[in-house]
Amino acid sequence: MRRGCGFPVLAGALGSVLALSGVSAADNLGVIYVESTTIDDRFEQKRDEPSNTRTISGEKVDESHVENLQQVLQSVPGITSEFTSGGNLKIHIRGVENQRYMGEKPGVAVVIDGVPVFERTGAVNIDLDNIESIKVVKGGASYLFGDDALAGAVIITTKRGAKLAGYRLEAERGSFNYQKYLARAGYASDNMNAHVQVSRRESDGYWFQSEYRADYVDGKLQWYVDDSSDLTFGFEASNRKKDSHGSVEGVTQAETDPQSYEGRDYARMYDVDLGKYYLTYAKDLDGGKNLLLNAYQYNDHTRFVTAPQNYTADTPPQIVTDVNAYTTGNDYKQVQRGVKSEYRSAGTGMAWMAALDLRDNTYRNYTKYLVDFKSSPSPSPLNPIRYAGTVVGDDFTREQVHAVYGEIKFQPADRFTFTVNGRYDHLALDYEDYLAALKLDKSFNVTSWRLGGNYALADTVDIYGNVSTGFRAPSISQLFAGTISPTGKTASNPDLRPEQSLNMELGLRGRGNWGGVDWDFDAAIFQLERDDYIMSTAGQYSLPVSGELEQYQNIGGMRSRGFELAMNSDRERKVALNVAYTYLLSEFTRYDNFNLLLGNRYGTYVADCSILNPATQYCLQSMNLTGNVIPRTPQHHLNLSLDYRPARGWTVTGEMDAYSSYYVDEPNTIEIGARTVFNALLRYDTRFGAANKASFFVRIDNVFDEHYYNTARGSSDGNKDGVFDAEDISIVVNPGRVWTAGLSVQF
Repeated sequence: MRRGCGFPVLAGALGSVLALSGVSAADNLGVIYVESTTIDDRFEQKRDEPSNTRTISGEKVDESHVENLQQVLQSVPGITSEFTSGGNLKIHIRGVENQRYMGEKPGVAVVIDGVPVFERTGAVNIDLDNIESIKVVKGGASYLFGDDALAGAVIITTKRGAKLAGYRLEAERGSFNYQKYLARAGYASDNMNAHVQVSRRESDGYWFQSEYRADYVDGKLQWYVDDSSDLTFGFEASNRKKDSHGSVEGVTQAETDPQSYEGRDYARMYDVDLGKYYLTYAKDLDGGKNLLLNAYQYNDHTRFVTAPQNYTADTPPQIVTDVNAYTTGNDYKQVQRGVKSEYRSAGTGMAWMAALDLRDNTYRNYTKYLVDFKSSPSPSPLNPIRYAGTVVGDDFTREQVHAVYGEIKFQPADRFTFTVNGRYDHLALDYEDYLAALKLDKSFNVTSWRLGGNYALADTVDIYGNVSTGFRAPSISQLFAGTISPTGKTASNPDLRPEQSLNMELGLRGRGNWGGVDWDFDAAIFQLERDDYIMSTAGQYSLPVSGELEQYQNIGGMRSRGFELAMNSDRERKVALNVAYTYLLSEFTRYDNFNLLLGNRYGTYVADCSILNPATQYCLQSMNLTGNVIPRTPQHHLNLSLDYRPARGWTVTGEMDAYSSYYVDEPNTIEIGARTVFNALLRYDTRFGAANKASFFVRIDNVFDEHYYNTARGSSDGNKDGVFDAEDISIVVNPGRVWTAGLSVQF
């Protein structure tokens, strides 16, 4: 296993940055403001922010001409993301939840225009053409965002303002029949601005059955009620159709069949309708005070199929080989509603913010059989016909959140700003199973906080630090698994406690001049501890020993330590460089209950693996994984991008993205080698007429056609040969060299 150098070397790295900064005395910071918010980005500044944050402008996103959000976020230190196909992206921060891959929440709060959004799979999707800014807050962030902000938050603000007045048309084409079309119309006057935008992205995809299409309609109306207040209404509606194939089983298939023509994914054919609507009122009051009110609703209606059909309902059952034959239809409806309010007051000695967060979320699962079928070739009476139309799942969950949060900022001495945050959440879960006439409920009270400080070493250099917390409440399925499915192998545990995370970090940020070039920099060392980690007593994705019941308990733990550095040279220069580096060591601090499953999990259990017949039997090897490295957490990640402007209007961008090796499994037996990928972008921008613009670009990803894996994961003997090795892991192979070209006109 890998072992890190620990905090002494990390502190030395931070000290090196400090030495280069050329610090000097600084004056009093003057009026103090509270910039923290979960609603808007109008307070964005980093001068006295005590946490490690990173902001990407919408202009940068637009100029990058990317196809998915991962291509943008890879330039943010501390972030790893799992991208498969169809624009499906799961975001991880500082190693939290990198080991899970079957639709669990990522431990990161995602907020778009004040709306906390997440889809049923834990993934996030956003219209890339409608981004004003992306702000990443790293470390426990529940003090602002509540549940699931174990490792941080990603806050996205969509486009708005008078700058969108006029018309814009865009068209792009690329590899695998990738196409994008966009049209936008905007209006601006002295007392209002508004715009509406429609777009479509679609592709046949590189992988078998990986085609997707995403249609978006979004817009915003901002009305300036008077000189000190405005009212903003925003909406985004989308329909996405995507398949999910792309995984191959084992390194041999990754070499011989990288597009995965063989096999059938368990879940496919997604039809997703999303709707986001919000109304925000902002009022600036006398004396540096401000009031924000926000009401929102986020809808997710997802339909998809699961469970490939293997046998017909005939006697005897016949084998089914049709790749599109599935047994179960799933209809999932999620509605998130909420109201927030934030009141803040600025001052020369102290500033504060008080806020209220009320949520009312509902989740409805409905499943039924699509065809007549049998589950095995056995003619036994224990293998009855499952009939099409039979409802096999119908349940409803209501989640209510009542929370108050706030922040106090004050200056106990010149140049030093101290920040205290606190949040109290009351979460209530109500569950009803309509088929079993079952009702269950559970509630939690959770407190989150942050203590931080910022010291101005110079007019342009600050040292900052904080201790912050995050939490995640148990789910209904973890609490009441045995009650909901009494014939299953998992027992209920209504005594589960919320998971907790504790983040500590120390950083240095500011501006300096090195080599005659102005730089912005932000460097931080951190340690994130996760406790009361909810895990199965059988381990991840495994089975309990025969005769025993599995149960979710607060029995896991993990720790991440690392160093993050972001440096950006002056973008106005002919040559501009951006550097993002992450050193990350993530390990399990408690994990003594892992069962490695060998053989056929649907076969007969045998206690002795030495006599295993893997085709018809399975056995379990008990392991203690405490101290193991968390899967899919490369120890080093370096992203470099260089912008070169050879002539007026022309920009050439080169990017290098490099990862060190990483383990794909929790036992740390299978390691994927390091990889370095180069991307290139050529862009030409010009103006014509009084205020019209045109832009043309060509982008090439993976210029040298590097062969590597987008993601790899494994936890058991997938090919049922009695051995867990590289032939058992699930792999998504990178498509290789990909090109995109496009033209946009604004007038």
